[in-house]
Amino acid sequence: MLLYNGHLKSYSRDLRNNQTDAERCLWARIRMKQLNGLPFYRQKVIRNYIVDFYCPQKKLVIEIDGRQHYTEQMIKKDKSRDKHLNNLGIKILRYNDHEVLTNITGVVEDILENLTNK
Repeated sequence: MLLYNGHLKSYSRDLRNNQTDAERCLWARIRMKQLNGLPFYRQKVIRNYIVDFYCPQKKLVIEIDGRQHYTEQMIKKDKSRDKHLNNLGIKILRYNDHEVLTNITGVVEDILENLTNK
């Protein structure tokens, strides 16, 4: 079981209640064990981070990046965060909002490929 910062629980709950369109779109395709019978959790707190989606059996995080993730500051922050999660043995898949909203089938196929190759 992964440790988490309890102070982030209420923020995580708020994020679940206010999903972006891209998060809602992907959640509709991965919830209720639709991918290889594996559970995913939304806005999961892992240590001091909140990840968009997490599959604990495969130690796989899926991040949906909006425009704010493409600033120089956020790119550095995301790289640091990814490094910390990778050190816990967690693999991160990143997709942008546009990709999810316009090519959900391709995104889901890529996730499935990563689930079976892990």
